[in-house]
Amino acid sequence: MKIIIVGATGTIGKHVTKALQKEHEVIAVGSRSGDLQVNISDPDSIKAMYEKAGPFDALICVAGDGHFGPLEKMTDADFRISVNSKLMGQVNLVLIGQRYINPNGSFTLTSGSLADDPVVLGASLSAVNGAIDGFVRGAAIELKNGVRINAVGPDVVEESPGYFPFFHGHEPVSMHRVTLAYIKSVLGAHTGKTYYVFG
Repeated sequence: MKIIIVGATGTIGKHVTKALQKEHEVIAVGSRSGDLQVNISDPDSIKAMYEKAGPFDALICVAGDGHFGPLEKMTDADFRISVNSKLMGQVNLVLIGQRYINPNGSFTLTSGSLADDPVVLGASLSAVNGAIDGFVRGAAIELKNGVRINAVGPDVVEESPGYFPFFHGHEPVSMHRVTLAYIKSVLGAHTGKTYYVFG
């Protein structure tokens, strides 16, 4: 399979890339590094990435900026960081990518546990994660040519200790388990699902 991984060198992306490139052709995409570069907040940049990559079988996105901060100080601009990048960046990867993906291909997006299990300072990410999960369910019944779409929703991961103090009572999830969820989405048969990965 030819698999595009957006965010391939990130905390989660590097593990997913390592696992899949053993048996598949992986195009590693980053904002400043990788085989190709993309700014997912810019639809023109997304289109340029697909033009360079050519037809593909699967896309995984493990990228997207989000705002983490107190609600009482949050501004419209703060909230839109999450909306413009993590939400609309991933939505546009699908809206534009559906014209380039091969029949029976798949999209795998990234949401997160905050959609259903919010923490203090995470209101904008709770909203965006929930929206991503909803988009996946809605898009799944409309995508053509057997194309599937799922999301992976991890809890705080073991390689992000900077966030541990905000996730009281959460057991950080292993990168192995998170990686398996992405593999299940790409190589499995489900569509319209969010694979939550909790500790």
